[in-house]
Amino acid sequence: MNKRTKKRIKTAGKIFFVLYILALIYFLFISERVGQLRFEEREYHYNLILFREISRFWNYREQLGYLAVAANLLGNVAGFVPFGLILPIISRNARGFFFITFSGFALSLLVETVQLVTKRGSFDVDDLVMNTLGTAAGYVIFAVSYMIYNKLRKRKRKYGKKKV
Repeated sequence: MNKRTKKRIKTAGKIFFVLYILALIYFLFISERVGQLRFEEREYHYNLILFREISRFWNYREQLGYLAVAANLLGNVAGFVPFGLILPIISRNARGFFFITFSGFALSLLVETVQLVTKRGSFDVDDLVMNTLGTAAGYVIFAVSYMIYNKLRKRKRKYGKKKV
């Protein structure tokens, strides 16, 4: 891949990353909260017991509906996959599994803390776990894709370009 193509991919990655962060802010803090109670009227909500909310959603899945359970549980994971996938594309220095995973955890902790302080949602340790898993999954997708790309590139160099 030539430098021009790499630069385009990196630029596109930066644009997608900014759009992703903006979408995250919108869905986590704005979308469902427009027109709700004033700050003084809202209450603090938090869960500090690991797996409490996951268990609650699973135990009441028939009453809540499978779609609501999937949206909550899988949504927390899927919502952070782009973070783990895009960050190593836009920053060559951010390509370590632990760095990306910890960064996803830190972002999730920031989001959960802002939700608690602003009373726009709840602080939930289960969300921290699921968001961090989503980040790790995104990085794994990046790492596997990058490994496949490198193998194909090496094979292409070794055998040369095939004429069609």
